[in-house]
Amino acid sequence: MAHDLTLTQLRMLDAVATEGSLQGAAARIGRTHPTLHTAIGNIEQQVGFALFDRSSYRLALTEKGAAFLTRARRVLSEINDLYAYADHVAAGDEIEITIVIGDLTPLPPTLALLQDFFKQHPQTRLNLRFETLSSPWNMLEQGQAGLIVHHVEHGDTRFETLPLQPVTLIPVVAPGFLAFPVEAATVERMRDFTQCVIRDSGAFPAEREYFLLDGARTCTVTDQIMKREVIRQGLGWGHMPDYLVAKDIREGRLLSIANGVFRGGSVEIVAARRAGKRPGPIAAALWRAMAQVSDSDAFSQLQPKQVK
Repeated sequence: MAHDLTLTQLRMLDAVATEGSLQGAAARIGRTHPTLHTAIGNIEQQVGFALFDRSSYRLALTEKGAAFLTRARRVLSEINDLYAYADHVAAGDEIEITIVIGDLTPLPPTLALLQDFFKQHPQTRLNLRFETLSSPWNMLEQGQAGLIVHHVEHGDTRFETLPLQPVTLIPVVAPGFLAFPVEAATVERMRDFTQCVIRDSGAFPAEREYFLLDGARTCTVTDQIMKREVIRQGLGWGHMPDYLVAKDIREGRLLSIANGVFRGGSVEIVAARRAGKRPGPIAAALWRAMAQVSDSDAFSQLQPKQVK
């Protein structure tokens, strides 16, 4: 019966089909010609149809044989992956790594680095999370993440960090949003306008309010892309990372209101892990990969590769 087929038989079938002859297959997998001849005959008897057309010198698969081989190769591929996974686990490599990307993090270079690294380590599954404000810090401290790419307060001894890229925060509005020149913006004047802010996704939101004006009306969004669109449509104003709005400012779709009152700010995007916690081998390798691009020029030039 077909369900009695063994992996050894499937490997023999694959070798014969690939080489096109029993002699070539025997040399390839270290079996004798008679052994392969008997094996192919047994497989055909078990499945109930001819796998090869023997009418010519070179063995050619029949139509049914070709369809059967396609499925057999899937089985062989799966078992090879299973063996590789078993070796991976036995070696102590992590089964999964959770990485949290913060809301101000430039995505193209971050995702490019992760794409390249995990392509080289396919047996470790990447669990990727996108969180805002205090959530990346909370998740890292509580052991819910192995690494974060976010900004971290200078001197925070809970975390070990690698600097990746500085980000400047620019206060912006849409053209025509204000009833006065942008250079005349003051705290009192701006309180009359809706301020667009990011919602903190942390379980224990930080008490710090980022550039929030007391008493101002607010519009709350979940990410920087949505925030930028709200501001571009004239539904609010707010502080945006420079890499997301530089082109809009150059082309006049947004106006900076940075002045002596609204000075904006800057943060350093870093890779961070818990201080004093020994990483697994894959996490340690990822940390080394990030250390290699631990400056703004090298990191910012990374771009995701197109998947064909």
